[in-house]
Amino acid sequence: MRPYKVFSGTKSRYLADRICQHLDCPLGNLIITHFADGEFTVSFEESIRGNDVYLIQSTFPNSDNLMELLLMIDAAKRASAKSIIAVIPYFGWARQDRKDKPRTAIGAKLVADMLGVAGIDRLMTMDLHADQIQGFFDVPVDHLYGSLVLIDYIKSLNLDNLVIASPDAGGSKRAALYSKKLDCPLVLCHKTRARANVVSSIQIIGDVSGKNVVLVDDIVDTAGTITKAADEMLRAGAKSVRAVASHCVMSDPASDRVQNSALEEIVFTDSIPYSQKCAKVKQITISQMFATAISCVQANESVSERLEF
Repeated sequence: MRPYKVFSGTKSRYLADRICQHLDCPLGNLIITHFADGEFTVSFEESIRGNDVYLIQSTFPNSDNLMELLLMIDAAKRASAKSIIAVIPYFGWARQDRKDKPRTAIGAKLVADMLGVAGIDRLMTMDLHADQIQGFFDVPVDHLYGSLVLIDYIKSLNLDNLVIASPDAGGSKRAALYSKKLDCPLVLCHKTRARANVVSSIQIIGDVSGKNVVLVDDIVDTAGTITKAADEMLRAGAKSVRAVASHCVMSDPASDRVQNSALEEIVFTDSIPYSQKCAKVKQITISQMFATAISCVQANESVSERLEF
C-alpha cells in the first residue's frame, strides 16, 4: 500500500480510534488550539509530506466541526500531503439539497464547494440524505451504506412476521432495499407537516396487524416523525415496533420522545456520538466498514465489491 496517515477532529476521535484499530495503524498527532475569542487553529505535529492523509470528521452541529475539518484540510495541503481524503461519516447540511421554496440556500452544495476549495482530493461518506449530492463534488466520492451493519442487526433479532416500514414517502426507496434484502413485506407512511420539524398527521399504507415492524430512516433529528409513526403502527395492531437509522442527530426533545413512544428500541450507527441518556437508544459501530473502505482505496481495489449493499 502507499504510505498513509489517519487524523481526526475533536468530536469524531472516538470513531477514528476504532477505525485505526482495524487498520492496525496509530492515529496521527494533530493539535487544535482554541483562543479566548472562540477562534481555533489546527496543526499537524508530525510530517505528512508525500502521504495520503485521511481526515475523519462528521460535520454534525455545531458548525465548529465543519470549520475544524476545513482547517485540517488547509493545513494538510500546506504541509505537502500527497492527497487529502475527507472521511465524513455524517455529512451535515445534506437535507438542504435543493430549493424547495424561493430565495433559500442550497446548503449541501455550499458545503461541497467549501470542501473542494479547501483542497480535498476524495470524499468518503455514508448514507447521504440524497444520493444526488455526490454530483455536487468534482472529486471521487465513496458512498457507503449503514445498512451493511443495520441489516445484520435486524437479522440477529430473528423476528417472525417481519415488516419493514418507511416513516415517510421520501424514504421509500431505502425501505424497499431493506425489504428486498430481508425478503419481507414493505409498508409506507404518508406524512404531512404543519411546519419544519413538526408533523401534523401520518397515515399507514399497508397491513401491520400482528406484525413485528421495523421502521427504517437515514436521519433522526427531533424524532417527531419516527415516534409518531411508531405510535400509529401500534394503534393499527402491530405486535412490536422498532426503528433503525443511520445518523443519530437526536436534537432535543428527541430522547424524551423516543423514551415515551411505542418504540421498543431505536438502533443507530455511531457516525455521530450519542451522549444523552435514553434506555431505548443503541449504537452499532461502522468502524470496520470505513477501515475496509480506506484499505481498498489505498490498495486501488474496488470499494463496492468489498462493501456491496
